[in-house]
Amino acid sequence: MNEFSLILLKWFHENGRDLPWRKTSDPYAIWLSEIILQQTQVKQGWDYWERFMRRWPTVDLLAAASEDEVLREWQGLGYYSRARNLHFAAKQIVEMGGFPTTLEGIKSLKGVGDYTAAAIGSIAFGLPAAVVDGNVYRVLSRHFGISTPINTTEGKKEFALLAQNLLLPALDRAGQGAGLYNQAIMDFGAIQCTPSSPRCADCPLMETCMAFREGRVAQLPVKLKTLKVKERRLTYVYVRYQGETAIRRRGKGDIWQGLYEPLLFEEESSLSPLTTYLSPLKKNVKHVLTHRILWADFYLWEPIERPQLPEDYFWIKEAELDDFAKPRLVEILLDNLIS
Repeated sequence: MNEFSLILLKWFHENGRDLPWRKTSDPYAIWLSEIILQQTQVKQGWDYWERFMRRWPTVDLLAAASEDEVLREWQGLGYYSRARNLHFAAKQIVEMGGFPTTLEGIKSLKGVGDYTAAAIGSIAFGLPAAVVDGNVYRVLSRHFGISTPINTTEGKKEFALLAQNLLLPALDRAGQGAGLYNQAIMDFGAIQCTPSSPRCADCPLMETCMAFREGRVAQLPVKLKTLKVKERRLTYVYVRYQGETAIRRRGKGDIWQGLYEPLLFEEESSLSPLTTYLSPLKKNVKHVLTHRILWADFYLWEPIERPQLPEDYFWIKEAELDDFAKPRLVEILLDNLIS
């Protein structure tokens, strides 16, 4: 075993995080944790993992649930495509007759890419596949002084090859140990070699870290800026009529697919005929998504007669509103609702 791998495993033995999905070899539980932790910090995802495991302790039960049930349980985590992919993949696993045990089989599941497949495969089945996520990019780029941008084809290939070459010496004679090593390097990036204020002073790799020696810790890893953030304005109107309100389910091809929302206007001219009847509740609420910034206004409308709304809206009792999965922005707006 090379020195880098040996030091990481020793560090992990002393500092690794005590997480519930690490106390099982159940691929379903491990897969669920990896999907939840995509774009989510452990401290937030932990509760959701436990919630899902309590409600659907097996993949068969998750597959049998409705999409609405899964989205409602996911509410608040964001990136809702993960929840839809999770539900779809659960059905795939059931159709396969069980969880796939090969890297290619795991990659065939909806929402599972190279990183997630390597994590599940190595931890659940001992497959010798190295993970490469944000933590791994950061640790490797700093330690080996690599300035190739991590979001380029060249960078992805370079780091994947390096990660795999570092993993192999960590395997024992029986070819086992990939899961332990992968968890070690991920935890090292999450706890020791953090994005800001890394703990360089007490780092066991400090003496061999090129970024530390060259004073480039803050400059690595390198990531090219490629996406322009767009802004979008939304105006929501909460319609209240005799204890009922109107909502709709968002369709495909836009943000928040499958989630529910009150009456929405995106064109100011469409709202004009109603302005004299509306009570403002909250204005200019800023909500940041990955590639866009949303600005939202929220109004209350209490008509004296049931209004005719677009056909995709339907009426529910106000007391039933919590039964429908909603975007976080809508939840924030509803907090301002006057009872």
